Amino acid sequence: MEENRSNAAGGVGGMVLFALIGFVGALVVGWVIFPKMLYSEKTQPIRFSHTVHAQLGIECEQCHHLGPDGRFAGLPTTEACAECHGDETGDNSPNGKEIDKFVKDYAKTGAQVPWLVYQYQPDNVFFSHAAHKGFECTKCHPDVAKMDNPPAYYENRLSGYSKDTMKMWECERCHAAMGTSNACYVCHK
Repeated sequence: MEENRSNAAGGVGGMVLFALIGFVGALVVGWVIFPKMLYSEKTQPIRFSHTVHAQLGIECEQCHHLGPDGRFAGLPTTEACAECHGDETGDNSPNGKEIDKFVKDYAKTGAQVPWLVYQYQPDNVFFSHAAHKGFECTKCHPDVAKMDNPPAYYENRLSGYSKDTMKMWECERCHAAMGTSNACYVCHK
């Protein structure tokens, strides 16, 4: 009888150990391996320094325009950038090389820079910056004015959206804190 108890205790201990190993393995897969499989890391075609432009006193709105309804209407065009950066610099500094790359690959050819948009919203979401006037940009966006290099862009391989696209729960939390309606029709059209 004593022998049966020790065999049963050993069996339970083995099952607990097996369950613990399975749990740790699931955590590793869920937190490390799956995200690396789900997201592909990309870099911007030009290493754009927001810091340099902010130090020159260029406001966000000079390059990032809104449409008449307050929707984000896009990034600056090659023509807008070429107003200041139309000629190669011959400068071998990191910024000089990037300006020369922009001039050679985009300004001289007329091609638009294929910027990766970190917070592009799905088509069924209507987000108006006009309705959020008065909020600091950094409430929702990273403080890129302090970034000399653009952050890594992680694209979801299934949806094609950026990992940094605003999530519905983030909007709902802010709306609740501000006493604004969280009804579906407020954001979804």
